[in-house]
Amino acid sequence: MLIEKLQAPPAGPLAAAELESMDAWWRAANYLSVGQVYLLANPLLREPLTAAHVKPRLLGHFGTVPGLNFIYLHLNRVIKAQDLSVRAIAYDP
Repeated sequence: MLIEKLQAPPAGPLAAAELESMDAWWRAANYLSVGQVYLLANPLLREPLTAAHVKPRLLGHFGTVPGLNFIYLHLNRVIKAQDLSVRAIAYDP
């Protein structure tokens, strides 16, 4: 069982470099998610954003994305640190 394999977390806060790396990953993941949800073209904003770049009909919404990205970020950190084999399922009834 997963609970039996988990080790105790290291004492104290995470190192500044690890926090900066995690923050950069989370911001990039949110940026990419917004592009996937709202943009039809020009996701890297290489030209000024226009109405033509925005999807005419949105499928989905951004509301759950930051939270899921946050979970993926920390779950990935634990998986790497403890060499775990994990399957995560996000379910919205």
